[in-house]
Amino acid sequence: MSSSRLGLRLAVCLLNISEARRKYIVENVAKAALLEKNGQKHPEVSVLNIFSDQEYNRSVITIAASVAELGNSILAACLEAFQSIDMEVQEGIHPCLGAVDLIPIYPLSGIGVEECGAVARSLAENLVQGVPGCSVFLFGEADLPEKRTLVQRRKQLGWFTRRDFSALKPDLGVAPARRCGLTGSQHRR
Repeated sequence: MSSSRLGLRLAVCLLNISEARRKYIVENVAKAALLEKNGQKHPEVSVLNIFSDQEYNRSVITIAASVAELGNSILAACLEAFQSIDMEVQEGIHPCLGAVDLIPIYPLSGIGVEECGAVARSLAENLVQGVPGCSVFLFGEADLPEKRTLVQRRKQLGWFTRRDFSALKPDLGVAPARRCGLTGSQHRR
């Protein structure tokens, strides 16, 4: 029986963080996604996979949850990443915007990409409010009304050529320093 027939409304986030060489940091970020504010494991959140690339010094943490809980789960993981990853000493061959680099959210069951965009936009607003110095660039359904794709945003930001992001104007937050990233949702192509 499919999860949509059971009434489950599920989404997934492929949280990209700028750390892979210190396994304990990556594990702590993943663990933060799983815990409720009281420290208990959240029953509606799962970390499905952690992929780390040592040369890129980048990890992708796949977090699945009910759409109602996904934003809070990602927020907790992002807060842990911001506290643990020092971008002043981060080195890797993959370009990155910040400690939390990319936050794409995709529908799994019972919801559409538009609702994932709303979750992404709410998450972006919570990050800017909760993390001093945070800046966010939106893409896809979170980037209203433009709905620029991730590829378009990367080109606009000079993703693969720029190392000084301080002159960029984020969609939310202050000029980029070390706490910034892209967040959004778009149709998978």
